[in-house]
Amino acid sequence: MTELAKTFDPAVIEAKWYAHWEEGGLFRPERPGAEPWTIVNPPPNVTGSLHIGHALDNTLQDILVRHARLKGKDALWVVGTDHAGIATQMVVERQMNTRGEKRTDLSREAFVQRVWEWKAESGGEITRQLRRLGCSMDWANERFTMDEGFSRAVIKVFVELHRAGLIYRDKRLVNWDVGLGTAISDLEVETREVAGKFWHLRYPLADDSGFISVATTRPETMLADMAVAVNPADERYTALIGRQVRLPITGRLIPIIADEHADPALGSGAVKITPGHDFNDFEVGRRAGIEARDMLNMLDGRGRIVQCGDIPEELLGLDRFEARARVVDMLDGSGFLDRVEDRTIQTPFGDRSGQVIEPWLTDQWYVDAKALSTAPIEAVRDGRVQIVPKTWEKTFFNWMENIQPWCVSRQLWWGHRIPAWFGPKREVLSTDEAEGGSTVFVAETEEAVLEQAQEYYGVGVSIFLEEGGDIRKGEVTLQRDRDVLDTWFSSALWPFATLGWPDTDVTAAKRYPNDILVSGFDILFFWDARMMMQGMHFLNDVPFRKLYLHGLVRAADGSKMSKSKGNTVDPLGLIDEYGADALRFFMAAMESQGRDIKMDEKRVEGYRNFATKLWNASRFAQANGIGASQTLEPPAAVHAVNKWIIGEAVATIQTVDLALADLRFDAAAEAIYHFTWSRFCDWYLELIKGQIDDETRAVAGWVLDQILVLLHPFMPFITEELWHAMGERPYDLIVARWPMADARALDPAAGQEIDWLIRLVGEVRAARTELNVPPGARLPIHVRDAGPLTIERLARQAGPLARMARVDQTSGVPGEGGALQIVVDEATYVIPLEGVIDLAAERARLAKAIAAAEKERDALAGRLGNASFIERAKPDAVEKARTDHADKAAEAERLGAALKRLG
Repeated sequence: MTELAKTFDPAVIEAKWYAHWEEGGLFRPERPGAEPWTIVNPPPNVTGSLHIGHALDNTLQDILVRHARLKGKDALWVVGTDHAGIATQMVVERQMNTRGEKRTDLSREAFVQRVWEWKAESGGEITRQLRRLGCSMDWANERFTMDEGFSRAVIKVFVELHRAGLIYRDKRLVNWDVGLGTAISDLEVETREVAGKFWHLRYPLADDSGFISVATTRPETMLADMAVAVNPADERYTALIGRQVRLPITGRLIPIIADEHADPALGSGAVKITPGHDFNDFEVGRRAGIEARDMLNMLDGRGRIVQCGDIPEELLGLDRFEARARVVDMLDGSGFLDRVEDRTIQTPFGDRSGQVIEPWLTDQWYVDAKALSTAPIEAVRDGRVQIVPKTWEKTFFNWMENIQPWCVSRQLWWGHRIPAWFGPKREVLSTDEAEGGSTVFVAETEEAVLEQAQEYYGVGVSIFLEEGGDIRKGEVTLQRDRDVLDTWFSSALWPFATLGWPDTDVTAAKRYPNDILVSGFDILFFWDARMMMQGMHFLNDVPFRKLYLHGLVRAADGSKMSKSKGNTVDPLGLIDEYGADALRFFMAAMESQGRDIKMDEKRVEGYRNFATKLWNASRFAQANGIGASQTLEPPAAVHAVNKWIIGEAVATIQTVDLALADLRFDAAAEAIYHFTWSRFCDWYLELIKGQIDDETRAVAGWVLDQILVLLHPFMPFITEELWHAMGERPYDLIVARWPMADARALDPAAGQEIDWLIRLVGEVRAARTELNVPPGARLPIHVRDAGPLTIERLARQAGPLARMARVDQTSGVPGEGGALQIVVDEATYVIPLEGVIDLAAERARLAKAIAAAEKERDALAGRLGNASFIERAKPDAVEKARTDHADKAAEAERLGAALKRLG
């Protein structure tokens, strides 16, 4: 046994034990023949640092993997990081800019090498921070989405999907980040409210017989308008359908078409259609028969005006916002601007560049997500994948059944370069196009590309693989696609490529399907669903059996955390202040299925106090000769108090087992917390004081061991420290055995007796406090109407009752005067108070306090009964009023009961 320090200091023990576990290989102990259990972490960006969402997500995963390890399973937590194409390229470019360098100063290969050098020097911050949180990951086999093996899997998947017709080139609208010069995903788009304007324009009919009015928040896009749409049921425009309008500024003629996208109730009921620059308009254009290749594109990749049809020379080359101002002036000067309204506009911004996102028409690579979605939909319907909470299934089905093609190409240098080479058609053997023509060769290796090309062009043609160059007769130079794959494409392979696929049969190793995936609901579609698509296509099975979706960690007021709002919370700061165990327990205790978590630092502090409580209880045990248990089974017990605590421990084990099986992290944490703090520390240790014999030492040591094992997945550091401090152990706690909930250890009679004692002591203590009885005063207690069982219990528990309630059992009839009366079960307990307190003054005090509590209760009830208050007040104010009303009502009731006790 190692004597514990007087003060619990988490910082001292955390670094010690994490290093011990990792160096000892205890995150992945050798367990031949054990049942495999596998989970993969959502790979954080290699550029990232630990945020509060990471803390929640990884805490929940670590609870599950530590629990599985304690259950004797061969638990594997796959760990790795994502190469984060956009973020990483930005970091390295900014670093270069500080030295006066630009990415384009280097060749592509030299820049990529610079990124690898940055990763070697600075790319491990997030993994070091995950260690501080206590994550028991398999670091010995850490993966990276750009490592050699994983990259080979990514290329193989692309090539096979292309061969199957499930990846193809298409011209469609994308979210274009003009600041970064690349397409981005919806998740990388941040919508903000911006003070803007609504411009009402007048488009003249081609025959000059009148005008049709349209409105827009982006007037510059009228340069690329291709139609005006009206609702087919709108009688105002029936006669105009099929006619033409002449666009102001360009003079182009465009048709008036019928489409239900136009809402007769909004504005004029007519809508300008710019299919090359608006997602809704793109679909309207396609319904009108306009092919994507024919849609007008008035912007280049940097958001500057380019010629797309009769645009005046003075506008060409202008930035889109400069062009907006000039177009408005031109419309106003020529009489085509009707009016302008101030509006708050929901505007999309790139979350990294901060630039307004432009819907842009461009050629990209797409995955046929519709074809790949069928199998995952069926897997969720038939239960092969269980989504928890189940309420998310409806959202999943709705998205999957209406899924759009998935754009997987990005205009970057850092990432998995698309394995496609472009060459001229056979008939031409030359090309003026940037990508080398319309014939594409897709293969895993350059050798395979050359074979494909040779077969296509014939044996008499020499084939070269170069970035460019002149084409001579009899020679073909293939140019490789300059784009890279979206990082979501590569991370969709995470459940199987991290395990060694395609070189390893991951299903034979029983690592695939993974047992569970823990994920934030916000990436259900960007990552979770796509893993299901890829896994089921390539391995013919689901990637995970359960998908647990947790909520977001929000600010204390319920708002979303944002750097711009200044309400983010640094989890490392919380760890420095309160310890990793306290933060982890907070996350688990607050994780209620289907709900977001409100950050509450006071609760984190409270769980630090919980750890301190357990530390002090262990010090008490050491001081009384209570140490490590020598048995896995409960020790034999005769004393009721020992039988009771064993039964309470078994019941807690059962509750925790059921809660973790149902992924109710909050219920599991609450059960452990209540048993440890209330049952063990507050009651059991108090009840055994002064009567600690060998039986009690054995029982107390065994119960403390059960607490340490149950609590270990939630609070790994303090539990491992206490595990070793309590005595010699044959193994570390991280690889100990999860306790068995053996119902044979339950003794209902003993449990009922101690529960009765606790209720009686609790009632006496509460009454003494309410009536201001001096804490040190010993009082006589008389018992009336007690049955035989109660009389026996009073005899057996006389010592603990006298010590804990500071009362002495007295026979006879209590004297005249005021007395405290308590009813527990059938018996009434009378404690005379004459001469102990001023009864008249106490009655007056209680009556005054009752009146004050009732007044506040009634005032709050009146406010809550006011419909105007409920409707107009902020939700937090209404909730506070309800809470205050309940508190005052309970206070009035409690004080009334105290006054009644005085008779």
